[in-house]
Amino acid sequence: MLRKNKTFHEASDRKKNRALAIEKLLRKEYPDTKTALEYTSPFHLLIAVILSAQCTDVQVNKVTPSLFVRFKTVEEFATADRRELERLIHSTGFFHNKAKNIIGCATTLINKFNGTVPRTMDELVQLPGVGRKTANVVLGEAFGIVDGVVVDTHVARLSNLLKLTTNNDPVRIEKDLMAIIPKRHWFTFSHRLILHGRKICSARKPLCEQCTVNQLCPSSKI
Repeated sequence: MLRKNKTFHEASDRKKNRALAIEKLLRKEYPDTKTALEYTSPFHLLIAVILSAQCTDVQVNKVTPSLFVRFKTVEEFATADRRELERLIHSTGFFHNKAKNIIGCATTLINKFNGTVPRTMDELVQLPGVGRKTANVVLGEAFGIVDGVVVDTHVARLSNLLKLTTNNDPVRIEKDLMAIIPKRHWFTFSHRLILHGRKICSARKPLCEQCTVNQLCPSSKI
């Protein structure tokens, strides 16, 4: 039993050391980790992140300027005509569900949080359309509060390719990453994985020969 426990801890330490090495290389490669989403307030960021589900940040940034001119406040979003809202956000995809969630989110903010975006994970996930990923983005970007790791499709895919997790469920992936990445890097590490997934390690054609972490990646093709 002692030998088994020792082997387990040795494997865990190796994974942590490799994760730290990967984080260091990605930090050098992508020093700027600010979100690409454009916003002027925590509430606008919240709406932008909801719209970004299954959509690119570039497309969301094309939609939000006119959206935030038409609906300026939490109250205006809460009382928005759903069909008009759907028309304005149509190009982001899944617009029926997103419009429903946005109106519900604004309504809940008014009814439960005095129209203000809350600053805790427990409160944020009470909002329609807001899960841990969205809450982590809002907390980190708008308030500088780090409560977890943002796990989107890029983070999930790259974490598996790098063998930092063997899970597919975002919540379990987040827990695995939180266990091997120091808390001070939780927020920025996920952003760097996202940038790396977009620029180098795409799902269709990963550029392994250009990858800064190819020597540490068990899935590397070189």
